[in-house]
Amino acid sequence: MKKFLIGLLTALILSNCANAQMVDSKWHNDLRTLFLQNKSIIYAINIRTFNAKDTNKNEIIDSDEESGNFLNAIERLDEIQNMGINTLHVLPITPVGKLKALGTAGSVYALADFGRLNPQLKAPDSTLSVNEQAKKFISECHKRNIRVIIDLPSCGAYDLFITHPEYFVKDTSGQPIIPLDWTDIRIFNTNEEDVYLQHKEFVDMVMSLGADGIRADVATMRPYSFWENLIKYARNRDNEFMFLAEASNAWTEAPSQYAPFTTYDKLLQAGFDGYYGDFFNLKNWKTSKELINSVKFNQKIYNTQKKTVIGSFTTHDETSPILINGSELSKMMIWLNATLPLNSYFVDGFPTGDDYDYSWANKKASQTYTDDEYYFNHKGKFDLFNFSRRPGGTDKSIYDEFVLANKFKQYYMDELNSMKFVPLKTSSKSVFAYARSNKDTIIVVVGNLDFKTGQKVTVKLHGVNQKTKYIDLRLNRHISPNFQQGKFTTELNAGDIQVLKIKG
Repeated sequence: MKKFLIGLLTALILSNCANAQMVDSKWHNDLRTLFLQNKSIIYAINIRTFNAKDTNKNEIIDSDEESGNFLNAIERLDEIQNMGINTLHVLPITPVGKLKALGTAGSVYALADFGRLNPQLKAPDSTLSVNEQAKKFISECHKRNIRVIIDLPSCGAYDLFITHPEYFVKDTSGQPIIPLDWTDIRIFNTNEEDVYLQHKEFVDMVMSLGADGIRADVATMRPYSFWENLIKYARNRDNEFMFLAEASNAWTEAPSQYAPFTTYDKLLQAGFDGYYGDFFNLKNWKTSKELINSVKFNQKIYNTQKKTVIGSFTTHDETSPILINGSELSKMMIWLNATLPLNSYFVDGFPTGDDYDYSWANKKASQTYTDDEYYFNHKGKFDLFNFSRRPGGTDKSIYDEFVLANKFKQYYMDELNSMKFVPLKTSSKSVFAYARSNKDTIIVVVGNLDFKTGQKVTVKLHGVNQKTKYIDLRLNRHISPNFQQGKFTTELNAGDIQVLKIKG
């Protein structure tokens, strides 16, 4: 019977969205609705590296090779859809500053123009303009039922300061302010009316391309009224246009004394639909209490404000989980994204275990290149400062779990949205457990935050007994939880996570 149930569940999950489904060409944006119901499965990509053609396999995109662009990115959209992704977060596509730039191409976050697209993202052998190519890319996403969020950089390049010094905050000597050690960018003066008008121009541009929303980089560096007005402006044109704030309840101050600091809660009040939370701290958490408290915190916001959060366990600012605690941490992140009340969030390269870790490495290079003809030999994949290779990870076990978990979330999407989140008591401080439940279904998740030592643990669960049946939703291991009256015991390997569907 157990084998039958497992086989049946597998078939149901994997058949759901197994084939590429083309939707109506007349796209109707539904991203806000999807996101506010925690139904987004988001994948972050950098267009210029997403499908770069490293034909000689030297891990560098040489001057005679093709970097990623809007048209060759289309080649990977079927792959993205088949992984269960329904939303792409596209890192900045605006022109990149060259003066005082870092890396071979300059950081994608060093914005040089609000109202244009980066010409480096144009396919060289096409007669279409770069805007037409971007529209085609987004249209092809929509055909596959994939929404598109475009990144809005928080700061400007030095190049923009040269042409428009009035846009920037200046010190007593008249020089623009550098936030933290981000030496390639400068802080905007958000009190300047023209800066607000430039942001409106950006909104106009991305909406004209057909995008479904905006992710605001370091959204805390804009005042409340700035965002309130800009979001209202966008929503008057498209009420489903979604705004995601890069902000965290763990952030307590601005990157610079010269910049405003608007807290995450004020950003949500200003109109943002969601924020990052503090899940990126998972790598540091040692007890179940830390994870459970974070979820409870976000649940309170969801229940009171109807605003939500993304599973920011890994982002483009974070070291690859592979380099922290190997594939087990990656798999834990995958199933937390699938089962917690949040929008799933991943970065390009994550599903195959890429060892991305740029960590500003090229800032320490002996020479900083600002010309596309030079290439800094950097092994990291998700690199904001260079033309780099496309993902090259080879961990199939991560990929298989990634796809399965995403298909699981898709299959149970409506149920998960209505399920209660119930923390469960365990016999170990380092083991977390929770249930997602409604009158028909109970899904139990148990995870070991100790990545060095396995654990035998008891989990209290009301209603179970010696006759309780279950399905192992990960489907890849032999586990044998022992159910008793009101509890069960199970064994977890170091960094292990178990996902069970309770029958009856």
